[in-house]
Amino acid sequence: MSTPANTVDTANTKPVQLIDLVVEPISAAAFAPYGTLIEATEDGKPFGPDEAQLDLNRGTPRFYVMRLHRRELSFRHLTRHLAVTQCLAAVGGQPWLMAVAVPTDPDDPSARADPASIRAFSIPGNVAVAMHRSTWHVGPYFDADSLDFFNLELADTNIVDHHNCRLDEHFGLAYRLVMPSPPAA
Repeated sequence: MSTPANTVDTANTKPVQLIDLVVEPISAAAFAPYGTLIEATEDGKPFGPDEAQLDLNRGTPRFYVMRLHRRELSFRHLTRHLAVTQCLAAVGGQPWLMAVAVPTDPDDPSARADPASIRAFSIPGNVAVAMHRSTWHVGPYFDADSLDFFNLELADTNIVDHHNCRLDEHFGLAYRLVMPSPPAA
């Protein structure tokens, strides 16, 4: 859910509408257009359609621990990877946030994100997410100064498969993540 906040200027002095994007708790159903929520299952459970359908056949898979540093809860661009399904999980069980938009034209590097499909999720530290190939995303965001994440992608994802959509330039939009207001007592 998003609501207009106010207008800010970019470095090019183009007016940009700042949208407050309310963060919602992640659920398998809510995240389904963007990927798969990976929750704990009992050992020995057979593989099924409710699990991550990984696409790692366009290169050498890379599983590593990625260290990120805290940043402002706002964004003006989204990124996607055309060649891989990316999986993320916080190391150590810390909660985190991310914003996503549905994959658009997954084989077209010049395609743009659909701003109407942008949602922000709060992700508990005991789950992982697997994004569909070409899902637009930004984050992770978190409260700590830095946080480590398990990351599964391809060995060259950040070199040759990092496609951006400048929301401010293409649509005149920027987003700020906001936590939902507590229910009235």
